Amino acid sequence: MYTTMASAYRQSQSAAAAQSAIGAKDSSDANVRRDRFDADEAPRAPRLKPIATRESFKGSAYTALKDAIVGMDVYRSRSDIKLDERRLASDLGVSRTPVREAMAQLEREGFVRAVPRRGIYVVRKSKREVIELITAWAALESMAARLITQSAQEHEIASLRAMFARFDNGELHVRLDEYSEVNIEFHQAIIRLSRNAVLISLAENLFAHMRMIRRKTIGEQDRAARSIRDHMSIIEALETRDTKRAEDLVRDHALGLAEHVAKYADYLD
Repeated sequence: MYTTMASAYRQSQSAAAAQSAIGAKDSSDANVRRDRFDADEAPRAPRLKPIATRESFKGSAYTALKDAIVGMDVYRSRSDIKLDERRLASDLGVSRTPVREAMAQLEREGFVRAVPRRGIYVVRKSKREVIELITAWAALESMAARLITQSAQEHEIASLRAMFARFDNGELHVRLDEYSEVNIEFHQAIIRLSRNAVLISLAENLFAHMRMIRRKTIGEQDRAARSIRDHMSIIEALETRDTKRAEDLVRDHALGLAEHVAKYADYLD
């Protein structure tokens, strides 16, 4: 059974985004372990924007598919998420060639894997792989924090504090999924404000993988409340231009996620 994926290509400027899904469980893997998961709940893709006609079909298909995959809760269940190339091409309103080319690029970036005689599947990272991703991210983001203390403008640092205006005294007063998005925006902003083009480029795909695991872990073991407190401490260090403290806090915050994954993320095994 496949979740629905919105037709992402429209010739008219009035085309609207629609709900879609790209994955389905492979019926040949019916015996997959489902302990501690609701295997009947397939991850849902986010609402997508129409593909711009001025872009190449390959580039448009790549962007739409990557956005959909990153937006999925791929760690909700252990059931395989299989991609139907023919269905995707139909949903996007393009031929299968640009979809196939987009899939090849996504496989190189570690988002999907092709299994001979079976099809293409969304990749779920192992616990070891996730910890390695987080460790690499900690190095990049802590360097970004160092650069922010040295060169960022006051209003740029103030924009980080403004992200948390909805939270009083570090407490969560909005829905968890809303905080999850604020959390993701905060970490993206730290990288962006470094103004280091190489660092930003290195972090781009890494963050896409991080985003998927952060979405799963933010609701575990009171991590949301602790995350807010960590973020406020980081912002204070950036505001006072305390380079070492900012760098250490950002690194420790990321490595804290790695420790959480090592201890609690049995669903990644």
